[in-house]
Amino acid sequence: MKNLEGQRVPDVTFHTRVDGGWKDVTTAEIFAGKKVALFALPGAFTPTCSSSHVPRYNELVPALKARGVDSVVCLSVNDAFVMDEWAKNQHADEITFIPDGNGEFTEKMGMLVDKNSLGFGRRSWRYSMLVVDGVIAKMFIEPDKAGDPFEVSDADTMLRYLDPKGEAPHDVVVFSKPGCVHCARARKMLEAKGWAYDDLPATPRRLRAVSGKATTPQIFVDGRYIGGADELAALLG
Repeated sequence: MKNLEGQRVPDVTFHTRVDGGWKDVTTAEIFAGKKVALFALPGAFTPTCSSSHVPRYNELVPALKARGVDSVVCLSVNDAFVMDEWAKNQHADEITFIPDGNGEFTEKMGMLVDKNSLGFGRRSWRYSMLVVDGVIAKMFIEPDKAGDPFEVSDADTMLRYLDPKGEAPHDVVVFSKPGCVHCARARKMLEAKGWAYDDLPATPRRLRAVSGKATTPQIFVDGRYIGGADELAALLG
């Protein structure tokens, strides 16, 4: 796997599915005149790709776009039907899923590897790159070692490259109950601040396990226990 920084991306036509029909998309249409963050991975619906790689890029799309990225692209050596269904499964409407079904783009990038031992055939090595007007400005290629390393092609690495002093969005979880006015107040404060959050249903066991409390909401930010709506208000100022 060679680093191709400074070179133009390969000229390839991808056969994609849009609204139930076929649509050919060229690399020029994807990259020309744009700043594109592309990440490539071994396969749709596979464990690391589905549980970590795509979800984190999906979460960080707004942060990447705030730093000048026009589009975020996920590429895999899978057919168009599989990639289309995977995009729906991942609820990743802000990511463009590109099927490199024949592996043509991946092979020209020098990233096509043998996965016969897994019954996959030939697939993409895991990597990411920032492409500016069709020219590869930066590549993050996973180390050449056994297995499926996932160390440098992640979304947070791309974000730090774009903005070394910037911070990733906060990770917020709210345990709440229907009809809880304080839960509604907490949600309103988070939304006003522009902080995305996961809202999880609170049960007595969950509340005892995570906070030892019985009231809602119970809020966590970046792995740190905050408390309820009043404590969140104090944190947000």
